[in-house]
Amino acid sequence: MNQNKLFSQTRLRLASWYALVMGFILSLCGWGVYQAIVHAHWETLDRELKTVAGTLHDTIENELKQPGRLEPKAQALLPKREDKHHILGAIYQGNYYIRLLDNSGRVVAMAGFEPVGLPVTRPEATWQSLRDAKGNHYHQISLSLHTQNNLSWGYMQMGRSLQDVETYLTNVKLILLLGLPLAMVLVGGASWWLSGLAMQPIYISYKQIEQFTADAAHELRTPLAATQATVESALFMQHLDEKEAKDILATVQRQTQRLTQLVADLLLLSRMDRKTAPLRRVRCNLNDIVNDLVEELAPLAVAAKVKLTSKIRVQQPLTVVVDEDQIYRLISNLIMNGIQYTPANGEVTVALERSTHQAAIAVKDTGIGIAANEQKRIFDRFYRVNSDRSRSTGGAGLGLAIAQAIVQAHGGYIQVQSELGKGSTFIVRLPLEAS
Repeated sequence: MNQNKLFSQTRLRLASWYALVMGFILSLCGWGVYQAIVHAHWETLDRELKTVAGTLHDTIENELKQPGRLEPKAQALLPKREDKHHILGAIYQGNYYIRLLDNSGRVVAMAGFEPVGLPVTRPEATWQSLRDAKGNHYHQISLSLHTQNNLSWGYMQMGRSLQDVETYLTNVKLILLLGLPLAMVLVGGASWWLSGLAMQPIYISYKQIEQFTADAAHELRTPLAATQATVESALFMQHLDEKEAKDILATVQRQTQRLTQLVADLLLLSRMDRKTAPLRRVRCNLNDIVNDLVEELAPLAVAAKVKLTSKIRVQQPLTVVVDEDQIYRLISNLIMNGIQYTPANGEVTVALERSTHQAAIAVKDTGIGIAANEQKRIFDRFYRVNSDRSRSTGGAGLGLAIAQAIVQAHGGYIQVQSELGKGSTFIVRLPLEAS
């Protein structure tokens, strides 16, 4: 329960930090998007004003003859509200205004939208931002005017109201501000889901370690309990004859051997996990190893009333560079498993063949078989397909785990093919010696 609480707290902390970081990044991105939109609108606005004002400026300037005086032809060039077909008639469709000022700053003519309370300013700069009596903002460009004789006539100012632009930008800002909390909610949900996915392998690994610890403690406790019970019963006996003493010592020895083997297996797995168990690689002939093991384990098969045979399907010896002791243990584990899980009058066959650049060792039995849903777990430590049968044969559920570790340490792989009630085939593939 405490472990689940710890994982939940860790997941919540991870999700919170992720959401916080993503919120900061989204805020920066939103601010950047808003600034980009503002910049794009100002650039468009400036370009539009500059183009329209430049066209009108050049047209009017060609008709000016005397400073401060607006010629009728120049006056006629100014767009009129009723003249929708004028080249600059679009001015009346927006919030544009035009003012012609002489050198003293007096307004000589106006056209377009007439803002109320907008101050008349001298062109200290080409671009100006103004505000009228109601607080509305305007953007304005000022261009100098000259007569045909190149005398200073005054200047022309063209501007437009920024009300529509400000309304648009306000809506954009509102959308971004309202969208950020919604995005944070989505990010929070996604971060919780992602943190769960990220922690799932850790949680599974922790559960496996927890299960491994419980299984190891259980396996160690069984022979210890048996030894303790044997010793306690001996202590309660007032007289022990030689035969009874030898029986008690034999029982203690068996349990001690079981403990020793279990500890040795656990140490081997631990060293192979940490890759601290050195491989004493030598050139080995797999044909000889298979034949020797079949001959060596034949008495065990006879005792179990199981037929043990070998099938060498290669004409030439298969040579591998391996740790010979570990390969012996690997194959012997598979053969003994086959014998233990095969009922009387069954058969265990060890086949050896070549596949491309690999040697294939197949141990096939006609035993109880393995269900499809258990085949993925049979290489887990302390896992038993049939716990009662494994305990009766004295197994601790480490044989296949050791076999898999040995195969992986030699750069090969192991696979199982099985059908419940019809037997199993374990296939080991090891790389052959390079030519």
